[in-house]
Amino acid sequence: MSAAETTLSVAAQDRVFRPRGVVGASVEELVAELTATGFEPLVTPVGRDVGEVRLTGAAMDPKAVGPGDLFVAVAGSRAHGADFVMTALDAGAAAILTDVAGSERVRDRVGYRIPVIEVRRVREAAGPSAALIYGNSASSGPALFGVTGTNGKTTTTYFLRSLLDELLRPHQRATGLIGTIEIASGEDRIPSKMTTPEAVQLHSLMALFREAGVAAAAMEVSSHAISYQRTSGLFYAVAGFTNLTQDHLDLHGSMEEYFAAKAALFARRRTRSSVVIVDDPWGWRMAETATGHVVTLATAETPDPAADWAVTEVRPHLLGSAFTLYNRHTRESIRSRTGLPGRFNVANAALAAVMVLTADESTGLGVSRREIVAALEQADPFTISVPGRMQVIGTAPAAIVDFAHNPDAMIRTLEAAASTSEGKTILVIGAAGERDSAKRPLMGAIAVRMADHVIISDDDPHGEDPAQIRAGLLEGAREALQNEDLGSTALEEISPRREAILRAVEVARPEDTIILAGRGHEVHQDFAGTRHPIDDRVELARALRLRGFPTAADAPDTEPDPDLAMTTRLSPAEGGDTA
Repeated sequence: MSAAETTLSVAAQDRVFRPRGVVGASVEELVAELTATGFEPLVTPVGRDVGEVRLTGAAMDPKAVGPGDLFVAVAGSRAHGADFVMTALDAGAAAILTDVAGSERVRDRVGYRIPVIEVRRVREAAGPSAALIYGNSASSGPALFGVTGTNGKTTTTYFLRSLLDELLRPHQRATGLIGTIEIASGEDRIPSKMTTPEAVQLHSLMALFREAGVAAAAMEVSSHAISYQRTSGLFYAVAGFTNLTQDHLDLHGSMEEYFAAKAALFARRRTRSSVVIVDDPWGWRMAETATGHVVTLATAETPDPAADWAVTEVRPHLLGSAFTLYNRHTRESIRSRTGLPGRFNVANAALAAVMVLTADESTGLGVSRREIVAALEQADPFTISVPGRMQVIGTAPAAIVDFAHNPDAMIRTLEAAASTSEGKTILVIGAAGERDSAKRPLMGAIAVRMADHVIISDDDPHGEDPAQIRAGLLEGAREALQNEDLGSTALEEISPRREAILRAVEVARPEDTIILAGRGHEVHQDFAGTRHPIDDRVELARALRLRGFPTAADAPDTEPDPDLAMTTRLSPAEGGDTA
């Protein structure tokens, strides 16, 4: 099924993840496993021997529970999962894993009708529990390639899967993908609800992958997922680190805590080999913190000579770049390329390449190094379209949709535009509500420093006043315009976003570049809990066609709306800020 065409609830997604055949485990076996791994479980006695109770699945959402499932009841921000124990029991739950508060709620509601396994760290215990039930181990497969970092995770995982596809297809084996945009098993796809699913879903998905003949999978690993123990019980063949820049401080509080969350992925107990981009001090610190086999990769214009691998000889190639990977130990040189614009996409491609080159025989890929090198040099695995990541919608003007939604990502995207544009850069940006508000003025200032025409609009306000969010961006933009020599940079505030996109196309000339930043592949805006359909890619393609501008071959196939007028609420001549 198509990620673009199908919308599933979390519970429905959970059911899609279920394998047909499950190893299963008794409650007695599960308690023994949790005891052996240090969770010190307590089991509420029931009228029958717990050894008789067989578990054949696991679910954290009570609406996703099926017969024979372990219901994992965790504390949420508004309620405790144990409050919904009757829903889980009616659906056939065979046992419950929960914490002290959850045990009390279960006893109050159902007494001693069902085994209750009580642990102190229930989220952390969910992963090993599901792993036992679904028969997952460090060697059971598929080979997992996990990618974490602030920016570049999605593109790197798409590059990884493309390369793995090229290698495994001749062997009649499939690949998988788990990430922000979609979850894919071979040709089957469903849209994602979160960057990294819950632990019970991931372990179910691993068993489903094996049934589908998936030999390797690329997976985004967010800091939220690590902090909330969603990856508990998983083992990665290779983990990759892209970069660390300011983001998600609403969750982590500080860059130190943010770093610590990411670093947890690179422990020997959960990752066999690590590949770390070391273009800044955070990268080198991650390489020093990681345990097990660690490989360093330098992708900056002046690569650090101490890195194991370096990107060299970067040169333009169509819209993207050709580059060479050089190993300082073996003096091996591998030439490859990417069709996506921007130096940061060279880094993403290089990371994907080195991760696969680093995978040893124990991963079970069954491909030779010669095959990997041949795929990198001849098959062009990194010239693919990644939904909403530097996705080219129009060609004259160049019109691009990107997910850049923090300061560092904005800089990278705008640098890529400047390197290929012969005219002005026209930028539409917003910021998400109820998120790190400190980055908003920074993003506004970056926008007017690096773009020629900036239109500040809405992203996902969530429960926050959209005007207040725009004001934070405008504050940084106006201060930069006032205090810095930024020439004739134009600044406008336009809401709703559809009108902002129309305005961007209205002021563009064929030699210009339009960038819609922040939303990427997303197809709804959240205004105080109400979802409003909008897809930047569709709106941009429609606006371009209204003006008679050419669109890319894979731009959304939508008919222009003749009722749309190319007008906006504000223009520079009517009160918009200019400098």
